[in-house]
Amino acid sequence: MADQTPGPDALAKVDFRPKGKTWLEPHPEFRKGTYCYSAAPKNLTYLGLPNPREWQPFNDDWKLPPDWKTIILDGMRERLDRYRSFRLFMDICVRCGACADKCHFYLGSGDPKNMPVLRAELIRSVYRRYFTPAGRIFGAVVGARDLTEDVLKEWFYYFYQCTECRRCSVFCPYGIDTAEITMIGRELLTLVGCNINWVIEPVANCFRTGNHLGIQPHGFKDSIDFAVDELEEITGIRVEAPINRKGADVLFVMPSADYFGTPHYYTLLGYLMLFHEIGLDYTLSAYASEGGNFGLFTSHEMIKRLNAKVYAEARRLGVKWIIGGECGHMWRVLHQYMDTMNGPADFLQVPVSPITGTRFEHAASTRMVHICEFTADLIRHGRLNLDPSRNDHWNVTFHDSCNPSRAMGLLEEPRYIIRNVCKAFHEMPEDTIREKTFCCGSGSGLGTDENLEMRLRGGFPRANAVRHVRDKHGVNLLACICAIDKATLPPLLEYWAPGVDVAGVHELLGNALVMRGERERTTDLRGEPLTAREEASAHA
Repeated sequence: MADQTPGPDALAKVDFRPKGKTWLEPHPEFRKGTYCYSAAPKNLTYLGLPNPREWQPFNDDWKLPPDWKTIILDGMRERLDRYRSFRLFMDICVRCGACADKCHFYLGSGDPKNMPVLRAELIRSVYRRYFTPAGRIFGAVVGARDLTEDVLKEWFYYFYQCTECRRCSVFCPYGIDTAEITMIGRELLTLVGCNINWVIEPVANCFRTGNHLGIQPHGFKDSIDFAVDELEEITGIRVEAPINRKGADVLFVMPSADYFGTPHYYTLLGYLMLFHEIGLDYTLSAYASEGGNFGLFTSHEMIKRLNAKVYAEARRLGVKWIIGGECGHMWRVLHQYMDTMNGPADFLQVPVSPITGTRFEHAASTRMVHICEFTADLIRHGRLNLDPSRNDHWNVTFHDSCNPSRAMGLLEEPRYIIRNVCKAFHEMPEDTIREKTFCCGSGSGLGTDENLEMRLRGGFPRANAVRHVRDKHGVNLLACICAIDKATLPPLLEYWAPGVDVAGVHELLGNALVMRGERERTTDLRGEPLTAREEASAHA
């Protein structure tokens, strides 16, 4: 935690009063704890991206290319021609303010330029100045401003505070998706080498080894083997977890955090138990060992380059279709971009569950099904033997991870699984869940520690809702289906709502799953004793 991070009482006192400056005046203040470090030159070089050099956002000289302004404006012109939505979003906003108080960063910081409407104006004002007659003639009178280095620095500051969660888009009467404006803003910054390392390093790692963490194939196998050994200790059953096996029915792709970090790792154990129990003919891949796609936070071209490995590996291994694990931005990429960027996947089959016979028609194009859809279908058909009492030590609420919920409508399946594997479940307030869910405050590559104060500010609305169900219902576990959430929510809740742990949905499923031939279970997947809820509450 950054040494300058204020305590919760101080951070909760948000000052919403304007700072007395006109919004047209750029005033980026790179205060420690509120911004991310720049991308390391070695990572830009590895990816062939422009202008690799040593610099930091707090430096006066950002060492921009001499023709940086021409590069940015040419890039903007190209994107206005290529993306109809970008031009539309530049033109149709009437600044009604419906989105103003919907952004978690505005609610947590009080900074007006974190209002979605005003964050978009940072780039829209430059669009007016150089691409509209009114802006060229009347300038600031119509909200146009010159592209200066301070304006560019302001872009960097605010477009790397937006988590691209798209909550504001739910409330916009014109359907403006401010996250897409942020995506274009980051693309333009990439053209002159202004990236953050917490995004670019995972992208470079993914190119080199197939996953964000840079884990080599033998390291990937070691992690999976370790999980198999641990499951045998817990259940007495040795599962198989094949890697790179050609001719399997299904390729399973997950976020790399599942086989590296906690609490993600317990979700991996749940996957492996499920696949063994139903006898699924599947394989993992050491090449497509990452489902997440940090290209989403860099550029459309980078999305395509990283996503290509999933279909390439499915073709090489000769599988019939693909299942994807619990990951957030992985599913936004798959749901919204994969088919047109890297498809059509007509060499695969429309997914059909070999256990229930269910044909997943909604995946007829991408040929890829979410693990929650697959598991919910198994439960719906009574194909799993479940003992919810094994989760009696958990009093659960569910966080709708932004990308699976808002971006692809995956709302009911996780809840259906949780209600079948847990006895105690409580929803957070209605305006904070489902399509209106609040972001964890660290999405879109902002999960690094150097901007912890801003993460805590951005995550305040989410944590406040968790604190509500903790205090009202005794909730002690927040379940979610996003790898970034599982990494960033624990410190957020420790700060704002202590006493609430974080878990994946398939960890809870693994706890409740009664496997054929298993020995008597005395612990959950975390190694904690299985204790009745009443007893757990009495000892809390």
